[in-house]
Amino acid sequence: MAKRVYFAFHYKDVAEFRANVIRQHGALQSSDKSGFFDWSIWEEAKKQSTMALKRMINQELEGTSVTAVLIGSETWFRPWVRYEIFKSLERGNKLLGIHINGIKGRDGLTKVIGPNPFDFLAVKPSRNGNAECLQCDGKTWAGFSEVEPFSFNHFDLRQHPNGIKLSAFNGISVYDWVRDDGFNRFRYWIQ
Repeated sequence: MAKRVYFAFHYKDVAEFRANVIRQHGALQSSDKSGFFDWSIWEEAKKQSTMALKRMINQELEGTSVTAVLIGSETWFRPWVRYEIFKSLERGNKLLGIHINGIKGRDGLTKVIGPNPFDFLAVKPSRNGNAECLQCDGKTWAGFSEVEPFSFNHFDLRQHPNGIKLSAFNGISVYDWVRDDGFNRFRYWIQ
């Protein structure tokens, strides 16, 4: 059965072509991928309101079972990528990260690997036992208020009263598209 994959990424990586390499990968048929918005649709939603952007992302997440975070240089700090990751976790989507800076950009060059966004996101138990979302700006941890606390069944959060980074979750793997042969291995990563 085909997996419907949602892609979270920083738009700069689309402009530089790296995200498009994965988007146009042969393992995905057009009905199997989500989260690639036409730039004009994204810009129009941004002009309307934060709620319009959230609705657009939430609608695209519907029916997906996997969220692939395409990790470029600045992906880790993008607030909408953080929103997409937490909403995917809330939905129960399988999460994975794919470093894309080893892919040659429009300029024919590669970049140094970008920071893992899962190192800058965490969950901790809220007062009622749900998962409260946390984010780090590189130095300080704070609540991520764009996503309300949600029911969390992955493991008992009470064992982590101060929170646990998403990068510490057993089920979240991070790959490198070039080094880990994403062209041939992607279909196995999303299983």
